[in-house]
Amino acid sequence: MLNVEDESILVDFENAEMSDPSPRKIVGNRTIYCSRKLKTPKNHDRPVLADFGEARFGSDTGTYCDDVQPFIYRAPEVLLRLPWNEKIDIWNLTAWGLFEQGYLFNARDANQQHSESHHLTEMIAYLGPSPREMLGKSKYANNFFDTSGKWKGLAEIPSKTLKNVEGNLHEEHQANFLQFMRRMLRWRQEERPSAKELLSDPWLRSP
Repeated sequence: MLNVEDESILVDFENAEMSDPSPRKIVGNRTIYCSRKLKTPKNHDRPVLADFGEARFGSDTGTYCDDVQPFIYRAPEVLLRLPWNEKIDIWNLTAWGLFEQGYLFNARDANQQHSESHHLTEMIAYLGPSPREMLGKSKYANNFFDTSGKWKGLAEIPSKTLKNVEGNLHEEHQANFLQFMRRMLRWRQEERPSAKELLSDPWLRSP
């Protein structure tokens, strides 16, 4: 989460709510309001650690198996119901939405409903085919892949790459940024670097 430096965004939000109140419904003794988006700030303030609702204490094994992460941010191992560890945080560290002003994964079907099939096809488009041995460890993978690890075609694999969806950089700056992304966006969690290792990445060190 980021602090809001430009408070005019909040003033505009309040004025919009006063002139055109958000839809709402009353359920029992509660009033449920429809969300209203804030304007996108021109400049971002300092980041703030937030949203600890899915935080976990360290375990003896270092792994967990339950669902975690907001849907569009889920790592491959979470989607495939495999044991996961702190490397899911590295997957989320890509911060594509912050830099590109949009989500890297849409993960929705034609009806705009969350879809694991569509989410996986986007991962295949960006990362290449999923490792067969990884699929072999998942009892859930056979819903999407055949015994040879081939995609069953539940949704069409989109013809997009990290390079052609990145729209803010060019040449060397783009190459360094995408290399930084690819280090974190790995099917196998053990191939993702640690946060400490990422601190020395050329893109973070570049002027």
